[in-house]
Amino acid sequence: MEITTPAPDSAADLDTAVLTAVCDTLLPSLPSDAPGALGDYLRRGASDRGIPQAVAAAVPGLPPHVCTAVAGLVARLAAAGFAGLPLEERTARLRTAGDEVPQGRLALKQLKGMVFGRLFGSFDEDLRNPVWEAVGFPGPVSPAPSPEQAPKVIPIEPVSGEHAVLTADVCIVGSGAGGSVLAARLAEAGRDVLVLEAGPYRNEADFRQLEAEGAEMYLGGGLMWSHDGAMGLLAGSTLGGGTVINSMISRPAPAEVLADWARDGLDGVDEPEFQACLERVNERLNVNSEATHFNRNAEVLIEGLSACGLDHHRMARNASLDDDPRMCGYCNAGCQQGCKRSTLRTYLEDAAAAGARFVVDCFAERVTTADGRATGVDAVVTNRETGTVTRLRVDAPEVVVAAGGIESPALLLRSGIGGDAVGANLRLHPSYMVSGVYDEPVEAWNGQVITVMSFDFMDLEGGGGFFIAPLGLSPATWGGQSPWTDGAASREHFRKFPHIAAWHAISHDHGAGRVVLGPDDRALVQWGLEDEVDRRVAGLGHVELAKLHRAAGAKEVFTFHFTERRWREGEDFEAFLDELRDAPAEDVTAYSAHQMGACRMGADRRVAVADGRGELHDVAGVWIGDGSALPTAPGVNPMITIMALAERTAIRMLEAAS
Repeated sequence: MEITTPAPDSAADLDTAVLTAVCDTLLPSLPSDAPGALGDYLRRGASDRGIPQAVAAAVPGLPPHVCTAVAGLVARLAAAGFAGLPLEERTARLRTAGDEVPQGRLALKQLKGMVFGRLFGSFDEDLRNPVWEAVGFPGPVSPAPSPEQAPKVIPIEPVSGEHAVLTADVCIVGSGAGGSVLAARLAEAGRDVLVLEAGPYRNEADFRQLEAEGAEMYLGGGLMWSHDGAMGLLAGSTLGGGTVINSMISRPAPAEVLADWARDGLDGVDEPEFQACLERVNERLNVNSEATHFNRNAEVLIEGLSACGLDHHRMARNASLDDDPRMCGYCNAGCQQGCKRSTLRTYLEDAAAAGARFVVDCFAERVTTADGRATGVDAVVTNRETGTVTRLRVDAPEVVVAAGGIESPALLLRSGIGGDAVGANLRLHPSYMVSGVYDEPVEAWNGQVITVMSFDFMDLEGGGGFFIAPLGLSPATWGGQSPWTDGAASREHFRKFPHIAAWHAISHDHGAGRVVLGPDDRALVQWGLEDEVDRRVAGLGHVELAKLHRAAGAKEVFTFHFTERRWREGEDFEAFLDELRDAPAEDVTAYSAHQMGACRMGADRRVAVADGRGELHDVAGVWIGDGSALPTAPGVNPMITIMALAERTAIRMLEAAS
């Protein structure tokens, strides 16, 4: 009989018995006589580890579209008597539950990520987790330096009380790749600069090589989801932004991309002036390939590429020459050694030395304007220790919006400025993951994360394409995103961690998504594989990565599709490739670490938010200074290009004021 149960609007009415049953279905207690850590890993299910309570406590704090999806799925399962079913029936029901309610797949992705994130991400007072031993993961390999050994040298402006007012010549919202460069250059030119950062101030003394703590430096506390869960989003939210937790690839936009941007109205980006900006960034970040060393994950990829007759290239990175590869597997949770030349260690220190001021844990609600000109920013500052909130007004005749590719368009939308193009043209470099299981250990968590790339598939028919690179293997993230069919199979799957090589295909968007405001007035990303070229590229990316794994000797290949897609040695490989090529769009999960374009620069105000210099078309004194300004997807990691554009925008701002 068809059961129709309206989904609740929030998590307030969550049936905790059903939520507990879902957690115990994803992570059941399994019978085992194994001793020690392995036996503990198998026998203790979700309830034995307190996971359902942690999940229930966290659900109300999820973004509204995710919270509603989870609540709707739980309500549906409750109506079907899910909690009273035996494990075998719950397992079968959970496999199909994602298609029974609106956004059901999003709900299951979220719950799976929370359950396995907790399993692999939790730690005790000794920074250990017995599950790590059971799956062969070492956990932290060195202690963080003390605060005395790694002092915080960037001064933070104190903000307290119910209301506060600060003044500046320029208020910069965001301290990542773009905002940090602008802060340094404008402060060095004598401008009174105030930087607002939504995230915390963390440095080497805080980087304990723990995935769960690293997640606190990401927007939304880790992986965020698009409106329907088709796209997972990773973005920095800490002082220094994504430069603190990214994989350090320092590759500028190709010449043909810059030529296109010049035709769109970004005068000079294809000329020596912009090259000088790039060179200045490279010098400040110490971009080099001498400190780049291949780990086993990269070597296996190179073996696959060579076997298939494809090229590979050693990547330049923004690292000091004493970068210790043994410590680099934790790069996405912050560089404990201080070898990563992030903006935290470069441009933000330059800005502070020149007199710039900083406010952290500060969420910018809107840019204020009057008579077509910027007047400042309204923001909210939260004290992490006390939980108290201060409403902050910043009076400033110039504002730089550099809050990142997702938050910058949301800020303009809340402010009612920027024109009709705000939020449109969102480019994400959709990334598709394929992993292989090998006879010999790979230990893909060990060593520098991304050191090699192949560009042989960059220019495919229809204007789409992708490049190929290795990935780091972090148990909480990969456990949460790996395919799930039943509790026993998942436990066995996770024990393969040491033998997994992890690679991805990073595409340059042909179509585009959009940033809108959700019901909480916060950013909501809308994205899907409606574009025919992007859909074809997604299939080809999975296919070519699978071929590389087999050529490198993988005994098993699996993907992150919602429906499990896995090949094992002895099975029909061509049929598996057909399955990957023809997978329906709704089954594909993409990921993005590069959000760009939703406040694009360009001469045509009908499709561009800011002019070719970076100033809004409709409001004087408001400038775009981050990846959201990029007119199109560059098809390479955008950090260096964003920073060079920020150097250029700083020049234009100073010219406009002279």
